[in-house]
Amino acid sequence: MNSETLAALGEPNRLRIVELLRAGPRPVNDIRGRLGLRQSQVSQHLKVLKDVGLVEMEPRAQQRFYRLRAQPLKQLHKWLDRYRHIWEERFEQLDEIIEELKRKEKSDAAGKDR
Repeated sequence: MNSETLAALGEPNRLRIVELLRAGPRPVNDIRGRLGLRQSQVSQHLKVLKDVGLVEMEPRAQQRFYRLRAQPLKQLHKWLDRYRHIWEERFEQLDEIIEELKRKEKSDAAGKDR
């Protein structure tokens, strides 16, 4: 996993293209139509995704079909997994703080009712 992959996915239209390609290979015109972008914009985004290795192109007759490449996405998943346990631990700590605040709020409200 490299920073170029993250930078490529950081652009919203490129991320939308990756999301579209999750369902399978698509021709450029289909991607263009679904995103409402000009052909040149889609081509630029696909070039960036191809340059970082996230997609590959397969010519079929007069069309160019793009599909996701599994390896870079597996590497991204593996990289993110290293941080997942940190996030889960922090969320658990946050849950504990929220519960403590709720208990304090209830205790304070009960004290005022007396």
